[in-house]
Amino acid sequence: MRIACLHTADSNIAVFENAAKDDAFAHVALTHTVRPDLLAQVEQGGFTAQLENEVVAVLLELAADADAVVLTCSSIGPAAATAAAQTRIPVLRVDEALAHATAKSGGRAIALCAAPTTLEPTRILFDNAAQAENAIVEVRLVLTAWDLFKAGDRDGYLTMIAEAADRAFAEGFEIVALAQASMMVAADLCRAGRPLTSPGAGLRAAVTAGRAEMAV
Repeated sequence: MRIACLHTADSNIAVFENAAKDDAFAHVALTHTVRPDLLAQVEQGGFTAQLENEVVAVLLELAADADAVVLTCSSIGPAAATAAAQTRIPVLRVDEALAHATAKSGGRAIALCAAPTTLEPTRILFDNAAQAENAIVEVRLVLTAWDLFKAGDRDGYLTMIAEAADRAFAEGFEIVALAQASMMVAADLCRAGRPLTSPGAGLRAAVTAGRAEMAV
């Protein structure tokens, strides 16, 4: 199965390749397209209709040569649904499966994000998933973490995310979700609990959706 990934940061290539090492993805081949300019546009002017159209065009181009497409950037995540409506190939946002898993957990839950531009789309996504499960999921921004990421201080970024997750566990949250794909490795640094992460969940959802379409 071919899964095409659209990233806005080079570092997410390694994140998803590592996630795909799981035996569940033994027959999955990932391809990676990196478009940092798309995130830059969000940061400069917000998620405009023009930008959504541009993202959708890229997703549809990737869908032409894949069994499923995964959009890995939460800031432009809403474009996935728009693209999915225009092709039979499954187009998914990587954090959607995580949102549903978090909402279904049954415990007190929180989702953490780092980039300010992800806060609103993440809140909407997790709120919708929570409403479907009659649950409540708090969404919180880890202040200043994204500054470290953009400065290239990956270790500092991951440490700050892990510390925020540990504080959430200490506050009594039973489920902590790391909403952005770039946060995945921070789960290994946590001491108070094991957060949920999006890359593996997103890839599993893509495999399931891709197989269902191939069977039609």
